[in-house]
Amino acid sequence: MKKLINSPETVLADSLAGVAAAHPGLRVDHANRIIYRATPKAAGKVALLSGGGTGHEPLHGGFVGEGMLDAACAGAIFTSPTPDQMLEATKVVDRGAGVLHIVKNYTGDVMNFEIGAELAAAETGITVAVVVVNDDVAVEDSSFTAGRRGVGTTVLLEKIVGAAAEEGRDLEAVAAVARQVNESGRSMGVALTSCTVPSAGKPTFELPEDEMEIGVGIHGEPGRRRVPLAGAAEVARQLVEPILADLDFTGAPTIVMLNGLGGTPLIELYVMYAEVAKLLDAAGITVARSLVGNYITALDMAGCSVTVLRADEDLIRLWDAPVSTTGMRWGI
Repeated sequence: MKKLINSPETVLADSLAGVAAAHPGLRVDHANRIIYRATPKAAGKVALLSGGGTGHEPLHGGFVGEGMLDAACAGAIFTSPTPDQMLEATKVVDRGAGVLHIVKNYTGDVMNFEIGAELAAAETGITVAVVVVNDDVAVEDSSFTAGRRGVGTTVLLEKIVGAAAEEGRDLEAVAAVARQVNESGRSMGVALTSCTVPSAGKPTFELPEDEMEIGVGIHGEPGRRRVPLAGAAEVARQLVEPILADLDFTGAPTIVMLNGLGGTPLIELYVMYAEVAKLLDAAGITVARSLVGNYITALDMAGCSVTVLRADEDLIRLWDAPVSTTGMRWGI
C-alpha cells in the first residue's frame, strides 16, 4: 500500500488539520471532528447539517460554506459519525429556524443521525427535520443498507437545498425541496478497480484486469454484476439505461453529474460524459445543467458514477444560485 499518510490511525485527524490550515473560511472542531462555516449564516435561517464516513471527499466537508452546508460531521473512513457529533453540530449551527439533517441511506448513518436528532430535540428543543437520500438504482439492499443506497444525488441535493435555506425558506419548505430532489434523482456507478482502506492495507475486493463491477457502491460494496471490461460508450450505456428505466426524465429539464470515484483522471470523465450526453439526447432528455469531476468519491477507486435529476424551473434557479465552498464554487 502506497499512500501519502503518516499512519492509518491518524488519517482523519491529520486530514482535518490540513483542512483547517488550508481554508480560513472554515472552522474545524478537532475534538468532535466537525467542519463548520467560519462565519455562521444570518439568524432566522434554516441550517443544514450532513456528514458521514471520510473517504468520499469533497463530500461532505468540502461542501460546507455559503450556499450549501453549515456543518459536516466526519466519521472514520467509511464509518458513520457518532450521535454525539450530530448533537454537538446541531446545537452549534441552529440559527433559530431549525436544522435539516441530510443523511445518505447507510444503516449506520441513518441510525446515528436519528439518535442525534432525538438528543438535540430532547436537550435543546431545536426542531430537526431529516431527509434520507436513497437514489442508487443498482441494488435494492446491500451489506451497508436496507433499501437503496444514497450516492450522487446527495451532492445535487446539498447544493439545491442550501440555496433554498439561504434565501430564507422555512424548515418545512426546505425539507420539501430536499424530498423533491431525492425523489427526482437517480444514480448508477461502475468500478474498474477496488479502493484500499488505509487500515486494511489491501484492496477491499479483487477485480481482474479484464473485468469491471457495474453498480458498485461508494464503499466498495458489490454491484449488480461483474462483466468484461468495455469501452466508454458501452460502459455509459450500462449506467444510463438502468437510470432511465427507473424514472421518466422526458418533458423536463435535467441536471446531470458525471462523477469520478477518486482514481480516474478528468480526461476519462469527459470521455464518459460525452457518451452519456449522446445517450440522453437520443432518449429525448433535455440536459439543462451538467457537472463533471470528483464530487463523491471512494478513496482511490477507479471508476465513475452518473446522476440524473429531473428538475423544474425552481430547482434550476436554486442550482444556479451563488455557492462558495472548497468543493463547489460559482456566482460569487
